[in-house]
Amino acid sequence: MKKIGIMGGTFNPIHYGHLFLAEHAYEQMELDEILFMPSNHPPHKASKDIVSNEHRKTMVALAIKDNPHFTLSTLELEREGTTYTVDTLEILTKEQPEAEFFFIVGADSFFAIPYWKNPERILELCSLVVFERDHVEQDQMLKQLEFLTSTYPGAKIFLLKMPTIQISSKKIRERIAENKSIRYYVPADVQDYIEKHNLYSAMVKE
Repeated sequence: MKKIGIMGGTFNPIHYGHLFLAEHAYEQMELDEILFMPSNHPPHKASKDIVSNEHRKTMVALAIKDNPHFTLSTLELEREGTTYTVDTLEILTKEQPEAEFFFIVGADSFFAIPYWKNPERILELCSLVVFERDHVEQDQMLKQLEFLTSTYPGAKIFLLKMPTIQISSKKIRERIAENKSIRYYVPADVQDYIEKHNLYSAMVKE
């Protein structure tokens, strides 16, 4: 059975933290492929600072082009309205019924799972791969793991460790707005694309 990881997010912009996390998940979970899936209208984020779908899709493609086991998926970008994880997983499992899916999330999303649309169905359709973060105590992670597996019997959840990289898309946008360098925050091709299209420079710090 093919093991496919799903790396979703706004990717506004994609950065080395995303790539580092995905590579660790690929290696530790022995995956065959990871889908990088930019979201269309994420239900938990305001859209005022999000650049166009075309820009975000292109930046992801540039960032992952040299990695043979990373693949761009435009599934969520092609759908109308708000995109929900459960709907995405329903589509993927119908398209590839022979595959096993692993949804990669950080600690923040891990604690928010019960508030997502139809969490019980999400945990039926995929395994969760959760990366622990330095700012979250391990006992908190274990308590949440116990809560989810008792609330949703049969849920498959894997807690993985990785070195912390203090990079965020918001911080990158702020640095661009402040006319600061983003070298080593994003791949060189992504930096060139951002500069060529003058992305984020007009955005103000929140």
